[in-house]
Parts: sequence; C-alpha cells; structure tokens
Amino acid sequence: MGIDSASNTGRVATALAWMLAAAAAAFALPAAAAPPAGYHLVHTYRLGGAGFWDYLMLDAGARRLYISRGDHVVVMDVDTGKVVGDIPDGHREHGIALAPELDRGFVSDGTDPSHVIVFDMKTLKVITVVQMPNKDSDCIIYDPATQRVFTFNGDDQSATAIDARTDRVLGTIALGGSPEYAVADGAGHLYNNLEDKSEQVQIDSRTLQVTDRWPLAPCEHPSGLAMDSVHRRLFAGCRNGFMAIVDADAHRVITTVPIGAGVDANRFDPGTQLAFSSNGMSGNLTVVHEDSPDHFVELGEVSTQPAARTMALDVSTHHVFLVTATMGPRPKATPQNPRRFPTMVPGSFRVLEYAPPSGP
Repeated sequence: MGIDSASNTGRVATALAWMLAAAAAAFALPAAAAPPAGYHLVHTYRLGGAGFWDYLMLDAGARRLYISRGDHVVVMDVDTGKVVGDIPDGHREHGIALAPELDRGFVSDGTDPSHVIVFDMKTLKVITVVQMPNKDSDCIIYDPATQRVFTFNGDDQSATAIDARTDRVLGTIALGGSPEYAVADGAGHLYNNLEDKSEQVQIDSRTLQVTDRWPLAPCEHPSGLAMDSVHRRLFAGCRNGFMAIVDADAHRVITTVPIGAGVDANRFDPGTQLAFSSNGMSGNLTVVHEDSPDHFVELGEVSTQPAARTMALDVSTHHVFLVTATMGPRPKATPQNPRRFPTMVPGSFRVLEYAPPSGP
C-alpha cells in the first residue's frame, strides 16, 4: 500500500493514522524484552533523502535492497549499507518485482494512467517505460512459471499482466474488490488479498482468470501476504490484529495468531519456517513458527521502531530489513488538501537490519 498515493482517500487516511500514531508513540516505547527467536537489531543505515516509502524488495544474489521513495527507487548494498544506485522516471512508486533469469526489474507507478518502469538488474539503467491501461497500480510481482509481471491496481479493482521478456501488456483481470499484496506459487497460480472484501482470490497466471475466491474471516482488511509454497500455506496480515493462516488448496483459514497494529507486510522464511509481520503502528515485528502445516506458534514480538511497516527478507542470511523515519508535525489542513501527511524530519530516513542469534 502506498502512503504517498492520493487516489484513494480511505487508504490514505488509514496510512496517515498509522504515521501519526507512530509519531506519538515514538518516545513511549517500553524497553525491549528478550526478542523472540533471538532476532535483534544489528545495523541502522541512515540514508536520509526526501520522499515517503512503500514496498521493499531484496535481491539476495546481488546483495541489493530496493526501496521505493516517492518518485524514484533507492538501491542499497545490504552488506555495506551504501547506496549503489537510483532508478528514476517515477511519480508515485510503490512496488518492485525482479526477474533474475531475465536480468530485468520492474517498478509500479500509481499514476493515472499507471506505468511500469523496466530496468536492467545489473546496471540499474532504465530500459523502457510501459504505459498501462489502468490507474493506481500498487503491488507488483513476478511469476516465474509464465515469465509474466502482474500489477495489482487498487482503484481499478484489477490486475494487469505484462510479458516480462517483451514488455507487452497481455490483459487485465477484474478482481471484484480492491487488491493489496499478492504472491506467486511458482506453479501458475497467484494469490491476492482483497482489502475491502476481506477475501482472497486465486488467479490462473496463464489464462488470466480468477479461478476461486474465499472469505478470510475473522481477518479484516488484509494487507501483507506471504507464502510457504512447499506446504501450500498463505500468511495474510490483517489490520484488525491477526495473521490469518490459509490452506491455499482447501481455500480456508486454518487458524489465526495475534500480531501488532498497523501491519503492511508479511514474509516467510523456508529455511527457518518462520513467518513475519511488520507492524508500523505498534513498532514491532511479530514472529510465528510453523511447527507443522497445521500447527503454528507465535513466538512473540521484536521491538522495532514506529512507522516501520514494510520489510524485506534475506533468505540466504535470514536477516530482516525494515525502513522508517522520524515524523514531525502534521501540516495544517486546507480545503484543497484536508488530509495532509505528517512531515518527515530531514535526514531521518533509515534502514533497520535484524538478525537471528547466529547473525553478527
């Protein structure tokens, strides 16, 4: 979800509420207890710069973290914390998708109409800009089974497919609700949360058809999504304080576990069988262990920082990366802009790196 998008006032208001609550809580966080699963802060990289942020994407092979920052994408070396590149040409950047076998990356831009920026993963140079037939492109993912890229378009309540090799738009799929995050299972299926319906949909990435949908109750307003592709389990972050764990084949909620407030991202680590929820409003990271495909245990919450709501996972080191900044006062509302964002303290944007016990 893009907090810098002005095209959907409901989602903007929700994001703004998180940021304001986070700012108010910044000086009231309790001292951190022993972190679950031993996760602890190992590095803080102060990148500074202007512009709010949205999704993160990590390229474990190249050791690069991609961070959307308003009208551009910042690329950071995760081993040194140094900025190694910048991808320009955007307006309201949201997500980043990577196709390593094609050496291509894709950035969704939620303008009206939307476009997708295609870049070379080695040089970080822009290859082309694909004009899209929709507006409000937000989440973007790569499906290796079809070598297609899919954008999920909030205001249009749709998904749009692009051939990742030719940059040709292949078609748009009506979803029947406002999409949030999505995942690909690698076998020709996509799964997406419909935030306004509290549902999930299954999409055939070859035929571009919705093949099923099901309710996520008691989950409300699902945002982040992750998948254990081996055991066919989906992990949906719900903004009413739950992680809903779903059987992707039976299309039913198996169980729920409590998480912090203001979730906007979920990740699953197949090497440790840990699922994560980054919670920007409560300033913590919920850690859940998959004991078996039908048994899940919440290990607790790692104290992070207010507004750290999106994350990336390095499956090679099991490190988790989050971003945040210090929020200043909210500017005075105007008739033209009644819901103004809080200001960001200059130079305060930073990347937080958390490691398990075996980490440095």
